Amino acid sequence: MTNEHLLAVAKEHGSPVYVYDSEKIIAQYNRLSNAFKKVKRVKLNYAVKALSNIAILKLINSLGAGLDTVSIQEVQLGLKAGVKPEDIIFTPNGVSLQEIEEVSALGVQINIDNLSILEQFGSKHPNTPVCIRINPHVLAGGNSKISVGHIDSKFGISIHQIPHILRIVENTNMTINGIHMHTGSDILDVEVFLYASEILFETASNFKDLDFIDFGSGFKVPYKEGDIETNIEEFGEKLTKRFNAFCKEYGKELTLGFEPGKFLVSEAGYFLAKVNVVKQTTSTVFAGIDSGFNHLIRPMFYNSHHEIVNVSNPDGRERFYSVVGYICETDTFATNRRISEITEGDIIAFKNAGAYCFSMASNYNSRYRPAEVLWYNGEAHLIRKRETFEDLTKNQVDVDLFSEVTESA
Repeated sequence: MTNEHLLAVAKEHGSPVYVYDSEKIIAQYNRLSNAFKKVKRVKLNYAVKALSNIAILKLINSLGAGLDTVSIQEVQLGLKAGVKPEDIIFTPNGVSLQEIEEVSALGVQINIDNLSILEQFGSKHPNTPVCIRINPHVLAGGNSKISVGHIDSKFGISIHQIPHILRIVENTNMTINGIHMHTGSDILDVEVFLYASEILFETASNFKDLDFIDFGSGFKVPYKEGDIETNIEEFGEKLTKRFNAFCKEYGKELTLGFEPGKFLVSEAGYFLAKVNVVKQTTSTVFAGIDSGFNHLIRPMFYNSHHEIVNVSNPDGRERFYSVVGYICETDTFATNRRISEITEGDIIAFKNAGAYCFSMASNYNSRYRPAEVLWYNGEAHLIRKRETFEDLTKNQVDVDLFSEVTESA
């Protein structure tokens, strides 16, 4: 998308607004698919939590991907988007047996990550094949909040508890049709991922009825010029060779699974905001925008970097700005960032705003969540309306409890 396209979207739909470039999503999907083209059976399940708009789910499903879900609501969104139940995998953490049973009844692949639920589910539903999420005790991920495969993580069943899993499987006579892991997000070192994969292969050899092995995801995308990213082509070449060899050892062609979320949609997203005020203090020039961490929490939550471009004046003289929001506490998107000269009323764009941005937005300070727009075939398509005051109040119950107090006063 060009700056002119982004300005046109802001003019038509107002600000703040999220915009997603479908061409980038398609390109990323094809890149990952091509990296594993020498594997006979590959299944990419898009991680819905990254960006769950139904239009995005439809687009990605049209490319051939299934869905990776973590809640029954994400499953229901997938079904509403037209995704077949058998193309959805459910990988929750810490949810009730009831929720897992409700999802299973929809025909979705279940992935269980703790011994207690595995035994309960297997005892009640021994004829329903399930996948098991393993914790390989490998630390991977670009931030402690997104590293989920280490020994202190709440996710997965420890590799040291394989004997417990085997005992439960034997006692319940349940079928394990998949083995899964997810080490973390923003993986930089391909060799670390391959090391964890060897642990998964060793674990898989304990189960004789597998249909697939799911390697999770967490591929690093670039957040600024020159940034390091996961070398997908190198990773694809190395894991393909090892996976094909394992299938030969196992005596069966298994499906190689991944759950790309950020990799597919992060770089496709732009968050557009208007500059309300340029404020000079004794040491800083602030650019205050019509948004805050209620709409884009990643910089405050993960210390994440998002490139910021002044699309109203992209070729202007660069100056240093601290970009801040309108929330009633510290609300900083960037500190002393070089940006083309900003004037009040300019539209600025945050890049890499496709993953974990709108999906983590809130109504903090009673602000409305933004609109979402999909750029498809050279046109802007509104895929979520901006919220209104009615949206803030529609589920509140106006109780008549205080009239007597008011009258007596």
